[in-house]
Amino acid sequence: MRKHFLCILLVLLASKQVHSQARGTKIGYIDMEYILQNVPNYSEATVQLEQKVQKWKQDIESKKIEINKIKDALKAEKALLTKNLIEEREAEIKFLEQEMLDYQQKRFGINGDLMLQKAQITKPIQDQVFTAVQDIAEAKKFDFIFDKSSDLTMLFAAQRFDISDQVLRLLTRADKREQLTKKQLADQEAKENKEDTVADNEFLSERQKALEEKKAARDKIIEERKAAQEQKRKEYEDRRAKMLADREAQKNGTVSANTNTATSTSNKQEDATKLSNNAAQQKLEEAKAAKLEQRTKILEDRKKALEERQNKIRIQRDSIKNAK
Repeated sequence: MRKHFLCILLVLLASKQVHSQARGTKIGYIDMEYILQNVPNYSEATVQLEQKVQKWKQDIESKKIEINKIKDALKAEKALLTKNLIEEREAEIKFLEQEMLDYQQKRFGINGDLMLQKAQITKPIQDQVFTAVQDIAEAKKFDFIFDKSSDLTMLFAAQRFDISDQVLRLLTRADKREQLTKKQLADQEAKENKEDTVADNEFLSERQKALEEKKAARDKIIEERKAAQEQKRKEYEDRRAKMLADREAQKNGTVSANTNTATSTSNKQEDATKLSNNAAQQKLEEAKAAKLEQRTKILEDRKKALEERQNKIRIQRDSIKNAK
C-alpha cells in the first residue's frame, strides 16, 4: 500500500513540475492526532469511551476469576468425583472460557465495539478536518498537504509548514459561527482575518525579531567598547598627571641634576610609547566601531525591506479577498 501511495505521489510531483518552475512548490502537513486531541467534542467522547472500556475490562476480569474458582474447586474435589462429574465440570469450564473469549472478541476484536465506536467518534471530525484542509489549500495555494500521523514516513518536517493550528482555528470558528448574530459574525470575521494575517507573517516576524535581537546585541557591544575606551583614556590621563606631579616633586626636592635629567628623559620616552600605543589602540577600536555601525545599517536596511515585503503581501491578500 505504501509503495502504491509513493508511486501516486511521484506521478503527481512530475505533473506539477512545469507549474513549479513558474512558482515554488508549496507543501504543508497536519498532525491528525494533535488536532483530535485539541477538539473538545472528541476529547469528551474519548473520555466516555474510555469509561466503557474500563467496564468491559472489569467484566472480562470477573469472568476470569469465576473460571479460576471453578478450576480450583475441581482440582480440590477431583479425587472424590466420578468420571462423569469430572467431565461435566471440565465441559462447564470450557464453555465459560469460550464465552469469555467471545465476549473479549466482541468488545476488543478487529470488528469489535471499541473499533466501531472509535470510528464513529473520529469520522465526523476527520470529515471536518478534510474540508478545512481543502479550504486552506485553495485559499493559500498549497500544492500538497500530508498527514504526519499517517503511514507516510516523514524523516523531517519544519515547524513552519505545520498547518494543524490553522485547521483547528477553522473548526473552532465553524462551531462559534452557528451561535453568532450578523453583527457578531462580521466582527468575528474581521478578527479571524487579523489572526490569519499574523499566522501568515509568523515566519517573517520571527526573522524580523532575530534581526532586532542581533542589532541590540551589536549595539550593546559598541556601548561596552566605548565605555572601555573611556576607561582606558581616563587611566592614561591619571597616569600622565601622576608622572607630571612626580617630576615636579623631583625638581623641588634634593635629587641631583643628572638623576633628574635621566628620570625626565625616561619618563618622556615612556610617555611617548604609551601615547603611541594608546593612539594605535584607539584607531583600532574606532575602526571596529565603524565596522559595527556599517553592519547595523545593513541590518536596518534589511528590516526596512522586510517590512515593505510584508506590506506588499498584506495588500495582495486584501486584493485577493476583495476579488473573491
